[in-house]
Amino acid sequence: MSRRTTELGNLLEPAIKALGFRLWGIEYIPQGRHSLLRVYLDKEGGIDIEDCAIASRQISSILDVEDPITGEYTLEVSSPGLDRTLFTLDQFNEYLGWHVTLRLTENFENRRKFTGQLKAVVDDEIVIIIGDEEYTIPYELIEKASLVSQV
Repeated sequence: MSRRTTELGNLLEPAIKALGFRLWGIEYIPQGRHSLLRVYLDKEGGIDIEDCAIASRQISSILDVEDPITGEYTLEVSSPGLDRTLFTLDQFNEYLGWHVTLRLTENFENRRKFTGQLKAVVDDEIVIIIGDEEYTIPYELIEKASLVSQV
C-alpha cells in the first residue's frame, strides 16, 4: 500500500466505521489533472447502492475539509465485488483456499503473474499452489492481488 493510500485510509476509516462499514481498500490513480480515488467498502451481507451513496457523501465532506489531494479527482465508492482486490495480509487470511491472481512488482521464479490456490499466509509471505508447485512469495513483491470468482 502506498504512503498516500495509507494516509487516506487513516483519514477516512473512522467515519466509515461510524457508518457501520468496513474500509476494504483504497486505490489512488494519478492521471494528470483528473486523478481517480476509488474507495472500497464492505459489511456483513454486502454493500448496496444506497450504502455507497451514504458513504460517498460522508467521504466527500471529509475530503473537502481536509483537502488531502491536490488538483481535480473523481471519487468512486463501491463494493469490492466478487473478484475483489486484496489489500492486506489479513484479507489474504480470510480467503485461504480461494483462487487468486497475483501481479508482482518484479520477477519471482522468472515470472510476474501467478494464478493459483491461496494456501497460507506465513509471516510476510503468501503461499500459493499452482498445479503441483507451491510458491512462497514475499508480500512486498505483490503489486496487485485479486480473487478469482469461483463459478
